[in-house]
Amino acid sequence: MGRKVTVAVSTLNQWALDFQGNLSRILQSIVEAKEMGATYRTGPELEICGYSCEDHFLEPDTFLHSWEVLLELITSTFCQNILVDVGMPIQHRNVSYNCRVVFFNRKILLIRPKMQNCDDGCYRETRWFSMWKKAYTTEDFYLPRMISAVTGQQTVPIGDAVIATKDTCIGYEICEELWNPKSTHIDMSLSGVEIIVNSSGSYMQLRKAYVTTDLIRNATYKAGGAYLFSNLRGCDGQRVYFNGCSAVALNGEIIARGKQFSLQEVEITLATIDLEDIRSYRMALRSRSVLAASAPTYLRINVDFEMSSHNCMSIPTSVPLQWKYHSPEEEIALGPACWLWDYLRRSGQGGFFLPLSGGVDSSSTAAIVHSMCRLVVNSIEHGDIQVVHDVRKILGDPEYTPDNPHALCNRLLVTCYMGSENSSAETKQRASVLADQLGSYHLDINIDGAVSALIGVFTFVTGMTPKFRTEGGCPRQNLALQNIQARIRMVLAYLFAQLMLWVRNRPGGLLVLGSANVDEALRGYMTKYDCSSADINPIGGISKADLRKFLLYVRHQFNLPIIDEIVTAPPTAELEPLVSGQLAQTDEQDMGMTYAELSEYGRLRKQAYCGPFSMFCKLVATWGNACTPGEVAEKVKHFFRCYAINRHKMTVLTPSYHAESYSPDDNRFDHRPFLYRANWSWQFKAIDEELERILAHNVQNPNIPSSNPEQSRDSNQSTKQNISRKSSHRDSKHDSSTSLDNKHRSSHTKLNVNVMGKIRDRSGIPVDMLQKSTQNI
Repeated sequence: MGRKVTVAVSTLNQWALDFQGNLSRILQSIVEAKEMGATYRTGPELEICGYSCEDHFLEPDTFLHSWEVLLELITSTFCQNILVDVGMPIQHRNVSYNCRVVFFNRKILLIRPKMQNCDDGCYRETRWFSMWKKAYTTEDFYLPRMISAVTGQQTVPIGDAVIATKDTCIGYEICEELWNPKSTHIDMSLSGVEIIVNSSGSYMQLRKAYVTTDLIRNATYKAGGAYLFSNLRGCDGQRVYFNGCSAVALNGEIIARGKQFSLQEVEITLATIDLEDIRSYRMALRSRSVLAASAPTYLRINVDFEMSSHNCMSIPTSVPLQWKYHSPEEEIALGPACWLWDYLRRSGQGGFFLPLSGGVDSSSTAAIVHSMCRLVVNSIEHGDIQVVHDVRKILGDPEYTPDNPHALCNRLLVTCYMGSENSSAETKQRASVLADQLGSYHLDINIDGAVSALIGVFTFVTGMTPKFRTEGGCPRQNLALQNIQARIRMVLAYLFAQLMLWVRNRPGGLLVLGSANVDEALRGYMTKYDCSSADINPIGGISKADLRKFLLYVRHQFNLPIIDEIVTAPPTAELEPLVSGQLAQTDEQDMGMTYAELSEYGRLRKQAYCGPFSMFCKLVATWGNACTPGEVAEKVKHFFRCYAINRHKMTVLTPSYHAESYSPDDNRFDHRPFLYRANWSWQFKAIDEELERILAHNVQNPNIPSSNPEQSRDSNQSTKQNISRKSSHRDSKHDSSTSLDNKHRSSHTKLNVNVMGKIRDRSGIPVDMLQKSTQNI
């Protein structure tokens, strides 16, 4: 007994539109699979052209070059006597499909189109591809002449069918079909398909690696069988990092799995399966057998090939394994580092330039670059010739072989502390020590001269000199003086990035790295076109809380003692004058909210799809032990107000590594307007009416225990009085400017005016003053 088959799933680091490179990596995967004894090889989604071609999928060239690559594969001697499927776009009857093409010994057996496209998260597949909606049905596909001339075939079947070899049956799903609530792997299993193959382009998000594994396991647990999952890995030209983790499952257990993070361009994950194990497992599931007896029948494409060997008794089968998932801190250390490496080696640049402030964010970016250097050295130590070639190309040194991460970091990363009269000695010292411990080439410059020069131009033209608020200046002056420092740092960053390799007698330039985290982007707590405006940003999708945990992790992993000081220091932009040599400005005080609160707002806004009213209702319950309902209302309004007036900054947000599922990235992930009605009048009215109901209910039921014992007895009454008092004040102050009819004037309107009076837009003018001239628009 026993029919053992050896199958190979490929993890490839492809690059959109790199047809030559993609072909080479596909061929290498097939060669390695055959050498390892596999009789079947599968690969990732759209591996021929690359997944992230986007609107290039609307170009005929993309389809033409994909067919040309397929022709090279079909005619290659490396692809003989092994069953292969590859991914590419195909047009059938003037409709574009995302397809798998199955071939064997210079014959195309089946073109299997994707039956469920993905349009959530960063995916927009229906913009370019249609879904095959004809279940259990195939049609004739007329092959291009260049393919027909080689295969001798005029037509091949395209559609929902399976492949039948002499010893087993193989069916297909493509990426989203595994995630879909009505996955076809159940119907295929009931129809006798024993091996189900899924090619995927699944990207990484923090804390999500287990999802794919659970789906693969469960796909085979209920109905038995083998499931082959092949995924892309790396940056193929977009913000996402494809997750790797190609795997093979059998009867509810993972029996083989590839790495999640690696610089390796081609990785083969092999598994040997006894087909009899599938059959006995399925026969023991009696309810499954009853369903299978009446299951729909798939068209079977027969191929004269036997995947198992007659002399396989001594071949061991793959056994279940336990997979240890990376912690979020490890994911941050590895994922962005691999993404940076792909971007650097494919950009043609010579390294990175990073403004290093000595704070959590820029220190995290620097640590990620150092992690990249460690991965490079480790890959070279394990014999990865491609990485050696890439390092030498980047550095312009054909003889260099890195053997020390610190030395490599010194050649790839230039850090620069851009201090001013508002900078503290502590941050300067922390930046210098961290650079030394990481190994970066570090600079220390002062920007006061540049700031004074620009302010001098303004004073010369206008005859007026702006002042900080501590010197008697108004909010507009204070904000302008902060912003000019931040924007000068951006200009200087690009100057140094373009010339530092010239200074160091090397060709090329440096990529400028940004270091604004996802929470700051959500809140808009950044200056437009400041040093957050960079070429790429490895931490732009990561929260402040996760970055702190990441730094504590690398403090021990990378031996960086200075991290202790960096993590415990209060976050500050250091853009306002020091008071007696001490900080007078902190980020959380400036923002009017904590980073922990920001993360909560972000998850509710994006993941739970909450508008202002829904968010208020949820937070009243979850924050009840710390805040009164009135305080929750103020916090929610403050967040949405800040979100609205700063949303425009997302249109110029530095391309960032995608990691957090509540990212506000406007370019691909978070498609929302960038111009809002900033007072959210209707939404805030709903909050105020609900707040009044809560207060009235609590007054009528005084024996109900307070959710906040320290503020219990009269908190509700004081909140009502506070609202009323503020409303009356605003009424008397702004009656002449309001555009609302008297019959619509109510406490919610007055409260909103009060809240907005506290918040100033980027011009520094209180919002309620601005509304005097805009209410009738």
